Amino acid sequence: MTATRWRIALLLSAAIAISYLDRQALSVAVAAIQRDIPLSNVQFSHLQVAFLLAYAVMYAGGGALVDALGTRRGLLVIMIAWSIAAATHGLATGFRSLLLSRFLLGMGEGGGFPAATKAVAEWFPAHERSTAMGIINAGTAAGAVLAPPAIAAILGVASWRWVFVATGATGLAWTFWWVRDYRTPEAPPEPGQVQGRMPWTRLLGLREVWGLIIAKFLSDAAWYFYLFWLPKYLYDVRSFDVKQVGAYAWIPYAAAGVGCLAGGWFSSRLLERGASVDMARKIALGASAAVMPLIIFVTYAPTSLAIVLFSVAFFGQQSWSTLVMIVPTDLFDRRIVASVAGLVGFGGAMGGVVFNLAVGRILDSGLGYGTVFGIVGTFHVIAFIVILLTIPVIRPIAPLSFPSLANH
Repeated sequence: MTATRWRIALLLSAAIAISYLDRQALSVAVAAIQRDIPLSNVQFSHLQVAFLLAYAVMYAGGGALVDALGTRRGLLVIMIAWSIAAATHGLATGFRSLLLSRFLLGMGEGGGFPAATKAVAEWFPAHERSTAMGIINAGTAAGAVLAPPAIAAILGVASWRWVFVATGATGLAWTFWWVRDYRTPEAPPEPGQVQGRMPWTRLLGLREVWGLIIAKFLSDAAWYFYLFWLPKYLYDVRSFDVKQVGAYAWIPYAAAGVGCLAGGWFSSRLLERGASVDMARKIALGASAAVMPLIIFVTYAPTSLAIVLFSVAFFGQQSWSTLVMIVPTDLFDRRIVASVAGLVGFGGAMGGVVFNLAVGRILDSGLGYGTVFGIVGTFHVIAFIVILLTIPVIRPIAPLSFPSLANH
């Protein structure tokens, strides 16, 4: 069973890697795409917003879908949908068709992380969950690390349209692995946690849920800016060409992968040394948030140091992200945890929507990246304060908190 659990973590990590390869493809290939389809900064931000709006809706809806269908069938449907959507980018003839493809990709990918969170709750005991989520979340970095060199290699021999054919085919290939290897274990819920199903309206009555939604709104606003705009920043400000982006842009994403593993390991290590779940999560979250303001100095740094600062920010962000995604499993029963994770992810995606729109307008108004980095460097610190205020103690929420379910 132990070996099976960790194989499942790797399987889910591969799915997340593919999702990030898919969503990053547009950003890395944008210079080549713009030779056929001109894009302003505002239009580029609108492409990301189309993805994020659909992603936000289906993050919440996908969580409920996974709770209804089960992890195995739910993620299978989700992966097929987003892989087909990724491939449709290659058929785009203008801004509107690109916009539609981004929207469809967001619709497909929205359920990925709720499904992963549910799988962790199903397969892993509490003291292993943050490590498991760290491995799964490292897929974000693996996909983003792979994207620049792989896409640069494809662009060196073929049209940008083949980039999206390749990413879509990769996702469809993964589904055969998933169907062969994943099974949902039969196990009773952990003592003291909520039984049964709950509608969103009941979940939204809990301050803990709102705390996670607001914290994710702030921190993911930063993450989606980094994810979608780093290659463009290197093109526009640092005058990189496609080969240079392929050679250097992967480094911060590699640091993000290390952050995923380090954050999850650190929290698990604190638990092993006798810390409570509350302290283990909050110490690690606070340490992750503490390094994020360093990004404010990136516009004053030479290129080599700027890459280092981006790497520190990516490390801290993904350490934070791993821990925030595991907190719902510490609070809620596994049968509703995907719904909770979906609502939290909805908040994160909406943060990305709002801030991507703001970034496009800030840059086209002439204020520059210095203003953007000055804002984004504060988000995680504020998010950590929100968690401290709304979740005084991270522990399973007692059934008595839900009168209608207390007797289930």
